[in-house]
Amino acid sequence: MNARFANSNGGYFSLVWRRFRRSVVGMIGLILVVGLLLMAVFADFFAPQDPKQADIGFAPPDNITFFRADGSFSLIPTIYPIAESDELDPITFQPLVGPDYDNPTELGFFVKGYAYKILWFIPSDIHLFGTLDPTKTFHILGTDKFGRDILARGIVGSRITLTIALVVVALTTIIGTLVGITSGYLGGRVDAWVQRFVEFVLMFPQLPLYLALTTLIPATAPSNVFIAFVILVIAVLGWAQLSREVRSKTLSLARIEYVRAAIAVGATDSRIITRHILPNVMSHIIVAVTLAVPSVVLLESFLGFLGFAVKPPLISWGLMLQDTSSYSVIGSYPWILSPVIFVLITVFAFNALGDGLRDAIDPY
Repeated sequence: MNARFANSNGGYFSLVWRRFRRSVVGMIGLILVVGLLLMAVFADFFAPQDPKQADIGFAPPDNITFFRADGSFSLIPTIYPIAESDELDPITFQPLVGPDYDNPTELGFFVKGYAYKILWFIPSDIHLFGTLDPTKTFHILGTDKFGRDILARGIVGSRITLTIALVVVALTTIIGTLVGITSGYLGGRVDAWVQRFVEFVLMFPQLPLYLALTTLIPATAPSNVFIAFVILVIAVLGWAQLSREVRSKTLSLARIEYVRAAIAVGATDSRIITRHILPNVMSHIIVAVTLAVPSVVLLESFLGFLGFAVKPPLISWGLMLQDTSSYSVIGSYPWILSPVIFVLITVFAFNALGDGLRDAIDPY
């Protein structure tokens, strides 16, 4: 039976793909996930501005228009940059900001901007979209309190957030799968002791433990060390639930006839696990991975909001959300909540992809 399954892998995956293509939500999730990954890899190409360049703090989003100040129409999209005026707000006594109609800025695709390296070694200064004049700036989602472009920081910040999520999910998947299969297949005392350890890990309230463990690393530690520690903490506490699920699948698979036949003919435990049990568990693991990524993204965003995930000068979505910690800031500058859009799109994309895969892999 297993040999026939192995020989029909191409047909099986073709069947899964045909089922998956019928899911509109699943296909939308797949397109969004591919787009998010491409955005993270080529973030500097998609970022219209230098994410570290400062401009006017808390500047509202620029309005893109095809009309000039005199009312004439143009096919070239134009924005009127936000600038400070000489007048003061009568309440706050801060300089008033508004559109500068005397200096229109034309936009375009594949324009020159700040220098960067494609894939970290190919120098380039071409960006997907931006101003035709590299010396001018524009802000589709506005700026933060330091005058940095929110859209550019959100695009570049996807690297850190998605890297943390994917690495954490990879580690938890590997550990959870190995522990779950080993525990379920061997059974007996090994299974009993392993499950008691799994219960020990699961009984901790995770969020307070995350906060407690992340405070152990000094604030002066390098950013890379801090991120590595955060990844390690989340991975160590996140593998147990998947191991429980894999164990339950392994317990049922270990009693199937072809596994018993393999044991009877003298197949080694490693061969039975890798050739008979693991391929049948992979469908559940794949779906679990796609559904686990949004959870880690939300966790990183929450920890970053509290200041426990990423430290400047690195950029992540959670770190960007720290600016929303004050109600007065949100009320006066609502565009500062724009990083939430990236989080929502990512959560929806991976959940939609996981839902489509779940229906395609196990339609019954």
